[in-house]
Amino acid sequence: MLYAIKIAFRYLTANRGQTVLLVLGVAVGVYVFVFMSALIGGLAVLLLDRTVGNIAHVVVEPADREPVSLFGSEPTTLVAVLKSTQQRPTLQSAAAFLPIIRANPHVTTVAGEIRGSGFLTKGEALAPVAITGVESGEVSAIANIAGSLVAGSTDLTISTALIGSGLADTLGVGVGQTVTVRSDQNIEQTLTVGGIFSLGVAGLDDAAVYVNIRAARVLFDLPEGVSRFEVKLDDLKLAPAVALDIAAATGLKATAWTAKNQQLLDGLTAQASSGNLIKGFALVTIIIGIASALLLSTYRRQSEIGIMRAMGATRRFVVFVFVIQGALIGLSGGLIGAGLGYFSLLPFPPPAATSAAGLPVDVRQGAYLAAILLTLLGAVLASIWPAYSASRVDPVKVIGP
Repeated sequence: MLYAIKIAFRYLTANRGQTVLLVLGVAVGVYVFVFMSALIGGLAVLLLDRTVGNIAHVVVEPADREPVSLFGSEPTTLVAVLKSTQQRPTLQSAAAFLPIIRANPHVTTVAGEIRGSGFLTKGEALAPVAITGVESGEVSAIANIAGSLVAGSTDLTISTALIGSGLADTLGVGVGQTVTVRSDQNIEQTLTVGGIFSLGVAGLDDAAVYVNIRAARVLFDLPEGVSRFEVKLDDLKLAPAVALDIAAATGLKATAWTAKNQQLLDGLTAQASSGNLIKGFALVTIIIGIASALLLSTYRRQSEIGIMRAMGATRRFVVFVFVIQGALIGLSGGLIGAGLGYFSLLPFPPPAATSAAGLPVDVRQGAYLAAILLTLLGAVLASIWPAYSASRVDPVKVIGP
């Protein structure tokens, strides 16, 4: 075995220029593989952060009430049953559910909210709004209001409100001005605009109003309980499983973010498939390059291979020599390409900090080990055909007169 490795190494160093070019070609292919992995992975992280970063990963609400027919279930009886939509779904014993939800090891944040619709008016200007009542210290628990603030502060008292930038532009109001909030219960309150935020999501910036939860209780005539809990996880990909666990433990309705973002998930899947296709082409290029070089080496060294065969070298030994050559080329190129990829990606900022014109490259998702192992495997596979051709050399024909 050591002798086969020695011969393979001698073949590679006999024409150093060709070997260096071959290793560099493999390294370039591996670099493309690493860069595409980091780019596709970083783009997925960026898209998820921009779309899911400011929404709950799991929403916990009261279970749907299924109406019961009072007429029995006789097959000859036709009964139409309507669900009542007049009652506002409310978690009356909210405090009892908090420890159960927080007991899940993947839950990092739980925020109780009172939600409803209404109108915001300033003089004669009026706009429909979605009102969310939260505790003062939980303003940024789900959506990053503090990091998206463009004016004012996030100090949410019973007499202040936080509004989106689009809504502020529509009504022509600024920080310190008073507005009137009227809920769908036809209850009004006069509040002061304490802060204006811009999350970059039109649905929130144009209609969202955050008020203190005590003010929300007055607006919606809800002396106790909350409308729902919004939950954040340490890994948003676990949302479906965590939602099932919470629903089973509490008996409440738990909805994962994936249930309402199927188009986003389909887009990420298509993006990943495209990236895998590009990386596959890079590996195919590597395999073709190594196979071509080793085939050329086989034809150039037929006489040497014939001498080895005449001296008693078996076909298995010859195959092993060329497989070792392919493995050395693949391993060297893989290590160089992965190393160059890692160090060249280090200067890129994390995807969350990428500017609008920058590349969302995530150095953590370069798939370096996978690139090296796949390249090594591809190089070994690429060497099989040349190795088989070398083992079929007839020593009588190549050595004879």
